[in-house]
Amino acid sequence: MAGTYIDIQSADGGTFKAYMALPEKGTGPGLVLLQEILGINVFMRSMAGRFAEEGYVVLVPDLFWRLEPGVDLGYSDAEIATAFDLYGRFDADKAVEDIAATIDTLRARPEQAGGVATVGYCLGGRLAFLTAARTDVDAAIGYYGVGIENDLHEIGAIRCPVVLHIPGKDKMCPPEAQAKISAAFEGKPGFAAFVYPDADHVFAAPARPQFDKPATMMAYSRTLTVLRGAIGPVYDLGALWDAHCYYEFGTRDVDATMATMVAEPYVNHIPTMTGGVGHDHLKRFYKNHFVHANPDDTRLIPISRTIGADRVVDEMLFCFTHTREIDWMLPGVAPTGKYVEVPLIAIVCFRGDKLYNEHIYWDQASVLVQIGKLDPSLLPVAGRETARKLVDETLPSNTMMAAWATSEAKA
Repeated sequence: MAGTYIDIQSADGGTFKAYMALPEKGTGPGLVLLQEILGINVFMRSMAGRFAEEGYVVLVPDLFWRLEPGVDLGYSDAEIATAFDLYGRFDADKAVEDIAATIDTLRARPEQAGGVATVGYCLGGRLAFLTAARTDVDAAIGYYGVGIENDLHEIGAIRCPVVLHIPGKDKMCPPEAQAKISAAFEGKPGFAAFVYPDADHVFAAPARPQFDKPATMMAYSRTLTVLRGAIGPVYDLGALWDAHCYYEFGTRDVDATMATMVAEPYVNHIPTMTGGVGHDHLKRFYKNHFVHANPDDTRLIPISRTIGADRVVDEMLFCFTHTREIDWMLPGVAPTGKYVEVPLIAIVCFRGDKLYNEHIYWDQASVLVQIGKLDPSLLPVAGRETARKLVDETLPSNTMMAAWATSEAKA
């Protein structure tokens, strides 16, 4: 998602640039992204595009403009050395004033509708905290901020939600600093300091060797939870997911199914590692191996649904008669004519009002038992009983455990 640069007037009469990215519909709540020490580089522009995809009007102010306008650095040793030189001459107080000017500019723009929040990385992580203390921003999120433990005396001025993502192995925020921050946040409504024990500094930057995808995904979901709650936008994710399933299993319309998804989505059926990554690959999968491959009597029976800020978790029964080869679930297995009911979990992630990915789980052993391809007398596996017990918890438990009878006297 390409952005543009706009001019912002500083409080002391200067002018600086900010990179702007807009959501597809053109309007939305405001988000100010605060840079690392590398300037408005490819990472910051990519995150601006990503948050725009989530429905935000995004501005990334050039916070080095007083030293050197237009800094856009990569990760070579020379570029990082340049970044640290700029950081050594950086005035954080003036930067917060410039962030305040950016917030004012964003609120005045016709594209902005709703509140304004800020998300910062590294240098920007600390500035997000200071912005929460010194401006009227509606929420602040900081990733691996450096030096926040020295700013905690300003915490009393904060009137908005604040969340910090702290890498457990970050030498620039050592254990004693982490402990200070956690102690200062403890018991304060709207404050959270999440520690990611195995992550290091800049863990959320894909081009850096410290990139930690599990920590990044968890932190991003937590970030969206704060943003959605503080400034919106709020989408009916359950209805969006129902529409997607309707096109998949009801009308069996591949184009309509794809239209519910982002430009480059992915689907991962975990037990069989089937699905597709990217638009073209996934459309090929849907068209030739999924949407038209499901038996005519396929049913999804909902059991429970959990809806978060950016995802839906559906617990259901997946039911069908094995009347045709089902490439995605039973690839290479000829039809057996057997009826199958299996518990299935769908974890569905959204970006804005479009589906971004699906992680689908089921018990493949149970499916194989039900179609007669796996002998339950030889292994601790069950067939349709797993589906029955999901809807009737009073059915016997521990029937596979030979030792169960011996524990009665020990209870």
